Amino acid sequence: MTDDVLLEVRAELTGPGGLFEITTEDVRGRPMEVFANRKRSLREYVEAAAAHGGAEHLVLGTQRITFATFTDQVAAVGAALREHYGVGPGDRVAIFSANRPEWAIAYWATVSLGGVVAALNGWWTTDEVTFGVEMSEPKVLFGDTRRLARLGPQPDEVTVVDLETEFGPLRSHAHAGLPDQPIDEDDPATLLFTSGTTGRPKGALISHRGLIGFVDGMVYNGAENAFVAARRGEADLGAPRPQMVTLATSPMFHVSGLFAGVIMGLALGAKLVLREGRFDPVDVLRLIEEEKITSWSAMGSMGPRVLACPDLEYRDTASVTNIGFGGAPVSDELRARLREAFPASTGNQGMGYGSSESVAVITSIGGQDFLDHPDSCGRVNRTFELQIRDEDGHEVADGVEGLIHVRSPYTMLGYWKNDEATAETVDADGWLNMGDVGRVEDGWLIINSRARDMILRAAENIYPVEIEHRLDAHPDVSESAVLGVDHPELGQEIKAIVVPSGPRFDPEALAAWVGEALSAHKVPSIWERRAEPLPRNAAGKVVKGVLTGDQQLGQVEE
Repeated sequence: MTDDVLLEVRAELTGPGGLFEITTEDVRGRPMEVFANRKRSLREYVEAAAAHGGAEHLVLGTQRITFATFTDQVAAVGAALREHYGVGPGDRVAIFSANRPEWAIAYWATVSLGGVVAALNGWWTTDEVTFGVEMSEPKVLFGDTRRLARLGPQPDEVTVVDLETEFGPLRSHAHAGLPDQPIDEDDPATLLFTSGTTGRPKGALISHRGLIGFVDGMVYNGAENAFVAARRGEADLGAPRPQMVTLATSPMFHVSGLFAGVIMGLALGAKLVLREGRFDPVDVLRLIEEEKITSWSAMGSMGPRVLACPDLEYRDTASVTNIGFGGAPVSDELRARLREAFPASTGNQGMGYGSSESVAVITSIGGQDFLDHPDSCGRVNRTFELQIRDEDGHEVADGVEGLIHVRSPYTMLGYWKNDEATAETVDADGWLNMGDVGRVEDGWLIINSRARDMILRAAENIYPVEIEHRLDAHPDVSESAVLGVDHPELGQEIKAIVVPSGPRFDPEALAAWVGEALSAHKVPSIWERRAEPLPRNAAGKVVKGVLTGDQQLGQVEE
């Protein structure tokens, strides 16, 4: 019955004249399915936000910024960027900061001008952020005081603005409203950095269309679920819907913090509650109770840390009706414990699968489906196509594992200044290779997280080669291999297998060496010394399955 009801609701919602009518249009030279009733630029979200007036939008400590104040400050900062710093369509503005209202205001001001925000990873070291700035070539770099102290020498053409001490005049700059220059759907809006498969981060260039597609896909999924539940007598579509109150604990330079937090929050008229400093389960529980949080994403180790916090016993969590997760499978035990801790979220726990390159969420799962299919990350979302391919690029049958490929109107425009990497990731027909191994069973996508080289630690994607390159540069290291090891809270932790170049093997010194060039979350926590050379195939590639015991070298196809 459920599938019949689902198909019926989908036909009504997406058919001609439906709330989410789907039509076919030309997208960058290729016919694709799109939502007909959509916004055409991110600036339209700012324009629409004015209707929320005095309702609160951004909260951090004593700062409580209403939508009316927010839209006024976005217009003011946009005018200052244009008049003082010459920022216009296509120009980059970098942000290197912890979560704070100024981050969001600077973001919306830049994209409303047609500019491109380079979201620099706030955990980067001096070497990493220097590379990011040199690659993105921003006209302006916004940062908080702590992170600006981490900057190396900056090019003369980059103006550095401290969000804590120098942002005030920009917020109060005279203006005549939001900019009005044309913005095309496929103009770039955001440069999001991903861990590099070749040792350096790559910048995924993301369009207005892609980010709007993220919002539309999520809103559609919510509407579909609500209509199905109403059709089955499990919900009332006419019930009043209070303002969503989201606790934003994911960093704004991350997909979950920027797409699902900053952008989704404005699009839905939500209140975003921010916090300062490292993740602190005591403070998180305090904010949940005091701010009456309704939505929270328990990414990575955040969920287990809150569950282990003694304060959970006496803090009021009844307001939380939605709990979200990232793209990695979530254990039955963790979900059950979160349902017990946040009982109002029982029917609204869910997760999605996507990436910086796919932009919008490819598959999603929630509610009863999340309970019934614990190993799956969901069904393919509307306006997406998905294929599972073998190593030769041929599509395989249902139930057969292969490489996950997707196509949609929302895929990144390409890697910034890296045509070679773009061509390796997105083929001539617009299919994006996700780099993950998975299979489809009865319409449900199941990812084999052990089959990929990438490490997913606390919801952060880490490519081993970046760490391997750093280790191999140490004089005491002959060669190295880095891989992910299961961890109950982090999902995975990092293990380094090292073949020393001589008698010396000092894990503490090697960890410090890695930490000098790479962020702390990329430093291995487990070390193994190996006397023999690493196992390699005929092409010279290290066969990590042999190191983990999952393969025998003689069984590997070469």
